Amino acid sequence: MNNELIIREYNSEDKPKLLEILKLNVPKYFAESEIVDLDNYLDHEIDKYYVLVFENQIIGAGGINFEENNTIGKISWDFIHPNFQGIGAGTKLLKHRLDILKSMHEIKTISVRTSQLVYKFYQKNGFVLKEVQNDYWAPGFDLYNMIYEQ
Repeated sequence: MNNELIIREYNSEDKPKLLEILKLNVPKYFAESEIVDLDNYLDHEIDKYYVLVFENQIIGAGGINFEENNTIGKISWDFIHPNFQGIGAGTKLLKHRLDILKSMHEIKTISVRTSQLVYKFYQKNGFVLKEVQNDYWAPGFDLYNMIYEQ
């Protein structure tokens, strides 16, 4: 299936489908309140954002944001349609963004802020846990701040 997955840049017409997919991940991986956060992010906070397509259907998305004069690259707003989780789709999307960040010589640090629900995914892909803040995203959704170290 990995060869059939296409990654392309986000465009504004993708937004309704992405909000729909995020809602399918509530409450298992995201709090209800994060739907509004994604809506705002897509309108105002994107630096680079990508959608994952399988058989002409969007099945996930994930972004990159930059901080500290573009020396920090942050993996942001990853999510995959529940029917496509666990088959390598998220890994392909993450590796795509890691390759972009590693090719940018000004990037000194790659980080991700995630939750206790999916931090092990990032851990197995080279991220190391640096900080935990309880109930950061919403009650029951802790912040797991991680740094890429490969």
